[in-house]
Amino acid sequence: MSQSLRLSSSQIKPWLERETTHVLTPVHAQAKKLRDELQLSIERLVEASQLLLDNSDKEIEKKNMKVYNRARALNKLSKLFLERLKKLNAPENVSYQSLSAFTSEVQSTFIVIDVDVRNWFPRISPFFIFDRRRFLSVYEKSKETLDIVNTFLKKEYIKTKTLEETFLLIDELQALEKLLSEVQSQESLLKSEHNALDAEIAIMAAKINEIKTKGTIDKLCTADAESASLDQELKIALRHLQKPFIKMQALATQGGGAGLTPDELRMLRMYLETPFMALVSEAYGYPTLKELVRKLERLIDEDKLKLKPDKARKAKQFIQEVLQRDSLSSLQQRCKAVAELKRAIADSAEMRESQQRIAEYTEQINKLKVRKASVEANESVKVNLEAELLEKIRHRKKTIESNISSFLSRTVDIT
Repeated sequence: MSQSLRLSSSQIKPWLERETTHVLTPVHAQAKKLRDELQLSIERLVEASQLLLDNSDKEIEKKNMKVYNRARALNKLSKLFLERLKKLNAPENVSYQSLSAFTSEVQSTFIVIDVDVRNWFPRISPFFIFDRRRFLSVYEKSKETLDIVNTFLKKEYIKTKTLEETFLLIDELQALEKLLSEVQSQESLLKSEHNALDAEIAIMAAKINEIKTKGTIDKLCTADAESASLDQELKIALRHLQKPFIKMQALATQGGGAGLTPDELRMLRMYLETPFMALVSEAYGYPTLKELVRKLERLIDEDKLKLKPDKARKAKQFIQEVLQRDSLSSLQQRCKAVAELKRAIADSAEMRESQQRIAEYTEQINKLKVRKASVEANESVKVNLEAELLEKIRHRKKTIESNISSFLSRTVDIT
């Protein structure tokens, strides 16, 4: 088995031309000759049709009633011939496909002319007999030329059809590879832009992170963490009031006589959900909380909350600690100090500057992300187009290799 020949897409065309020139050159020469002959026969048929038109015009002008109607019919018919024939244009570049298309168009035109000749020439008789014979003589020669061209196409030119198509495929392959190179270059530029945008976004994000982890914002975060810790500490301290407070709230909202004012009910909810904020909002000594626990103690004594004895005992014990020993005083001072610190930090000029810088960097990041999204969309288009082109290139190469193997019995690998 002979070794396959490896050729690049730029080498395949000149190589194939050298290998097939002895086959294609004579066939192309004959095809061009027949194309010219067919075109010349059509031009002669146009001249014959023009003669019919001119002579019928002359007879119409004479207004001889014996000839007039037939002259008008021939005049109309010759105009139709000219209109159809002048639309027939031989291809400038001859190939099997172009010559086949041309002969097919001529064949269709001649079929219509045949019908008109059969239908109208007998009606024009016996007048214009010499003109009609001259036209029919030229027309028959044109049909003979068309038959010769069709025979050439079917018996000789068909043999090189695949070879011609292969040259067209090679041109397509080279055009596709050129387009692929352009797409890959564009894809590379988009990738570079994508990476540059990622780097810019990372720089902006690092600047934001630096602002947040150093200076005022970091202090505020620390204060927030401390307030959250105090909130949790308060929930633990108030744990014995949690269940009683929930039942007291239910009693108040359902109109069961808890005896709470709207402000007290609001503060009750706050102590249940965010005790830190509740204690901070109170005056020193937390008078509202004390009033709440007094009313709670009354409700427990009246057994309106239906608490278990142990829970009632622990609740009353904690109530006494709040009322008699101000057990939450220290916690309230710490909470108010942290809250005041948070307000001071939040209202500082340094905080406003930090927030402004973060806003500016965030805006820049958002703009960069919009650009990045556009680049990514273009990248996706290029990647899909690249895959499509690679598949087309692969298919063209396989078809060219198969055609060469069929025509020349040579194995070629296009690299």
